[in-house]
Amino acid sequence: MRAGLEPAVTGATVSSVTVFDERSLRRHPGPSEDFVDRLVGRTFTSAVRRGKFLWLPLALPKTQDILPNRLDSSRSGPEPDASPAFSAAPPAEALVVHLGMSGQVLLRAPGAPDDALTRVRIDLVSPAHGPLVLNFVDQRIFGSMAIDELVPTADGRPAGYGGAQAAVAFLPRSVSHIARDPLDPAFDDRRFFAALAGRKTSIKRALLDQGLISGVGNIYADESLWGARIHYGQPTNTLSSAKAKLLLAEVRAVLAKALAEGGTSFDAQYVNVNGASGYFSHSLNAYGQQGKPCPRCGRPVVREQFMNRGSHFCPHCQRLR
Repeated sequence: MRAGLEPAVTGATVSSVTVFDERSLRRHPGPSEDFVDRLVGRTFTSAVRRGKFLWLPLALPKTQDILPNRLDSSRSGPEPDASPAFSAAPPAEALVVHLGMSGQVLLRAPGAPDDALTRVRIDLVSPAHGPLVLNFVDQRIFGSMAIDELVPTADGRPAGYGGAQAAVAFLPRSVSHIARDPLDPAFDDRRFFAALAGRKTSIKRALLDQGLISGVGNIYADESLWGARIHYGQPTNTLSSAKAKLLLAEVRAVLAKALAEGGTSFDAQYVNVNGASGYFSHSLNAYGQQGKPCPRCGRPVVREQFMNRGSHFCPHCQRLR
């Protein structure tokens, strides 16, 4: 989603906002009128992601566009600056998006009918693509949009995974408790390995802990553990250094492949910004493959109950040691 949005929203200015369901703004610190007022006329600088949180930084308006022009009209001097009406200073706030269980962000052409279950509509004018419509669609309304202030990153490194503004060491306050994801160039491998060694929990619980490593959900945890030949219940403090490094490499390989293939779409809720489904579901080795032969050894893949969900693994290849 981030990759699809970035070329469309970078440099785009919000011309209007329509809120159809205020429940999708429950994480916004104010009423819907405040959300609209703070977005209209603002310019997005990029699209940045950390784990499953996406934010679109909002450029600061130039001082000349905020303060009234009190210059004497007879005064001679240079013409007013005709460059885009936003400052080069780091953004102070951003539009934060989380999809929840069923959220979608869809790009549409002006005049196209709003998608069913559209909760928020944002009309944009892009310098590269002209007028565009961004629809926030959410069936279960677990997702949200909110404007949040940007705060410095704890380590002073770039905030997340994305374009030019990812180089800015600021992220939304609501995202500051989320750990970096393993595709983030600033992810600290040594810190992650030390945290694993110091914990007394199962490896899958650790992978799903967004305060330790973000962006890894149930599907990609199962696939990564299968690739590394690690049982989901293996205690973290029993992993050797070599095994921990192998697991992190598998996590990165699985996520990179999933991104390249557009994600894992099991139904029409899991689509990209153009409404197209991903096809990583055709590359699954463990998740959802119970009863089928393991692609590595040919023995049946098993599903066991885990944290109110399922864990899929090969009992032969992934033994609890």
